[in-house]
Amino acid sequence: MAEPRISGRLLLPALVGCAVASGPQAAELTIDRLFDAPALAGPTIMGLKLSPDGSRVTYLKGKAGDKDRLDLWEYDIHDGQERLLVDSAELAPTPARLSDEELARRERRRTAAYSGILEYSFAPSGKALLFPLDGSLYYYDLAKSGADPVRRISGPGGFVTDATVSPAGGFVAYVRAQNLYAYDIARARELTLTRDGAGPVKNGMAEFVAQEEMGRDTGYWWAPDGAHLAFVRVDESPVKLTQRFEIAADNVTTFEQRYPAAGEANVLVQLGVTDLHGGKVVWIDLGADRDIYLARVTWLPDGRTLAIQRQSRDQRRLDLLFADAATGRSRVVLTETSPTWIDLNDDLTFLKRSPQFIWCSARDGYSHLYLYDYQGRVVRRLTAGAWNVDDFRARAVKAVDEERRLVYFTGTEASPLERQLYAASLDTTDPAVVRRISRESGIHAVSMSPDARFYVDSFNSGTQPPQVGLRNPDGGLMAWLLENRLDASHPDAPYLADNSVAEFGSLAAEDGQTLYYRLFKPRHFDPSRRHPAIVTVYGGPGVQSVLDTWMGANFIQILTRAGYVVFQLDNRGSAFRGTAFQNPIHGRMGEAEVADQVRGARWLQSQAFVDPGRIGVWGWSYGGYMTLMLMFKAPELFKVGVAGAPVTDWRLYDTHYTERYLGRPQDDAAGYEASGVLPYAPGLAGRLLVMHGMADDNVLFLNSTKLFRRLQDLGKPFDAMVYPGAKHGLTRQHDGRHAYAMIERYFDEALRPGPPGP
Repeated sequence: MAEPRISGRLLLPALVGCAVASGPQAAELTIDRLFDAPALAGPTIMGLKLSPDGSRVTYLKGKAGDKDRLDLWEYDIHDGQERLLVDSAELAPTPARLSDEELARRERRRTAAYSGILEYSFAPSGKALLFPLDGSLYYYDLAKSGADPVRRISGPGGFVTDATVSPAGGFVAYVRAQNLYAYDIARARELTLTRDGAGPVKNGMAEFVAQEEMGRDTGYWWAPDGAHLAFVRVDESPVKLTQRFEIAADNVTTFEQRYPAAGEANVLVQLGVTDLHGGKVVWIDLGADRDIYLARVTWLPDGRTLAIQRQSRDQRRLDLLFADAATGRSRVVLTETSPTWIDLNDDLTFLKRSPQFIWCSARDGYSHLYLYDYQGRVVRRLTAGAWNVDDFRARAVKAVDEERRLVYFTGTEASPLERQLYAASLDTTDPAVVRRISRESGIHAVSMSPDARFYVDSFNSGTQPPQVGLRNPDGGLMAWLLENRLDASHPDAPYLADNSVAEFGSLAAEDGQTLYYRLFKPRHFDPSRRHPAIVTVYGGPGVQSVLDTWMGANFIQILTRAGYVVFQLDNRGSAFRGTAFQNPIHGRMGEAEVADQVRGARWLQSQAFVDPGRIGVWGWSYGGYMTLMLMFKAPELFKVGVAGAPVTDWRLYDTHYTERYLGRPQDDAAGYEASGVLPYAPGLAGRLLVMHGMADDNVLFLNSTKLFRRLQDLGKPFDAMVYPGAKHGLTRQHDGRHAYAMIERYFDEALRPGPPGP
């Protein structure tokens, strides 16, 4: 497929779709079918890992009859065979009741819809695997022959989470009942490493905002010697204790929760180092200011020094500290500052052959790589240009080949709508010159072997559903792990003829920056008719929606089959386009985003195939917030809106996310007032449906009840659909069937009556 060059509109060719379209009529696509097995995108694999010894690739895959129950599989690189390693149903035929901590952790990790084996880790030798299942820990000895290579190793009582194998391979660490433990595999003996975890004190656990907003879901780190661990001690007592109600179908549960709302106190975090015998703890000096965020922790190759990323409360300063694990003394190695905010990343990589490290910074407006020495001096810049080194929220640096002096990473050099794999020289004299490795246009998610001999490429595009291949360091295919060929046997094949293929294009924002959009036309599109249109929006920071990704049978295709034009646009404030694109929302949310979405809707109105009087909008979470803002601020454009789990008052949301963009409410009350939806509610003129889970612990249900009260006081009619017991991600779970059917029905009632416009 040709490289996308975004200038005006570009139609990505549906090569296979065109072939299928000439055949029999497509089958009817239903919302129920979106949730049933087999998955319409074809078989998918998750949790890809390369074994440390380079002998195998392991991954999680859903069962043929239950796509959301995951088993553990391997692909043997030497013999090219795929094997089922662990059948989760055989090992645990009756699912156990999950602990509250595990339920919350899965919600934070967006894995609440899955069951079976959800995570696992390798022993450093590559000869063993560790995985939790229903609260117990299992150790799989890959070198052991016979019928029973798997044994349960967890200690007595309680639900175990976040288990890892020590670097030396003889111990396992895990968290249970708010304390950190180790397990001696050879002696089958549990070691208690912390003892004061109880009530508001949690050891070895990532706090709420670390999990939800900072991309850190662990609270401990093995030292390279395998005898010491760094761990966080979280004291939640400064955070106000509130009561949160989870309303289910047949009961109401009250939770005492310490939720760090914007402007209020955060938890207190300490970083300690202990040994496997749970002896004296060495506390690391994190500085005099305790109101900080512990963003990242890792060990230097020497095993004696910790690298700590410390973020200020206002998130405009990020310090990299080196700390002596034996004494706790620390020093600042380098500092990043910003007049708005600094995005966190995982791209700190230490070289093994020299006292240097690779650091990722957006100091020039785009995320790029720099080589530093241990004194915090820049050795040289490694990449440059008006594009980003990134892989969404994953680690962008995939491997460092010190022998060949190369660093491999993913980024957007080819197009902001793609992710490609690149290589750059550690000795480069021109950081603007990088070498592209991956070949196909689209999205490449890469896992590379530590020695950079091969990589696993998870790829998809507008014409290719997700596939996984094993490739050499020049991008050549070695073997398919999952080809997912789009042929007559593919699950999406019966529906493909009626699938709408995305058209990409761009508009200019009021400040001249480029806004990319994605447009889907209805089935049996008639350019002489005017069709109703639906804008589907997220629009918030940290997310990019408009990408060259597979868009086979999904809810958008349900809408296009019903006769709708569907439109997506990434407004300013959304992610991965550089700081100038993100920064307009700083201090005032809901202005630049709304202006850009309005610009997109006006362009949509101007198209001859769109009925300008029949445009709707819908979104979830930040998209729900955006839906309300658009309905209230631009009622002349939008006849109907569906707002799912919306934030309505930013004072109700958490510290790390909200203060990143708005500061503290006590410092800028006017900014918070102007950024909320309630002041604009008098502008509502069209039909509005608000949907929310009644047990949502992310965007609290209180956001919607405040909106209900405001609209009622104004005498504004609206509709609501609430889901008892449902969390924030309800559309990915059982309630999604009802929710999507409700959304489609609501749009049909508001936009479909009467003949199409002239």
